[in-house]
Amino acid sequence: MNKQDFINKLRNSGLRPTKQRIKICETLFNTEKTFHFTVNDLAKIIHKNFSENISLATVYNTIHAFKKKGYLKEISLGNDKSYFDTNVSSHHHFFDTKTNELIDIDLNKIELKNIPSPPKGKSIKDIDVVINIENDSQ
Repeated sequence: MNKQDFINKLRNSGLRPTKQRIKICETLFNTEKTFHFTVNDLAKIIHKNFSENISLATVYNTIHAFKKKGYLKEISLGNDKSYFDTNVSSHHHFFDTKTNELIDIDLNKIELKNIPSPPKGKSIKDIDVVINIENDSQ
């Protein structure tokens, strides 16, 4: 992706393409591999890669605008802990409770059965399975 792609992505998300937001885009979408992150993680990555401090409010607001537009996926782990994923396709996750790492699981590796019908007037948008894991004791 190039700078114009980032500017378009920001504008499509209802955001003004500032220098700081373009750095956020570059960090998120200019990588070969998708990745998982928290808002704090992303702020640290940006600081490390660009030697630039961007306020957590700017990072937070940009991330949530991208999520609302469908450019990012949010994985809520309870206890007010949320990760974001640059892979927006349907898939599931392992969550390592010791390292706080999310690991993708292919959608076809989990078989779901007996899914209840949603309440009247509602429909199922997506199903996210998070399986908590930890190292075996030795």
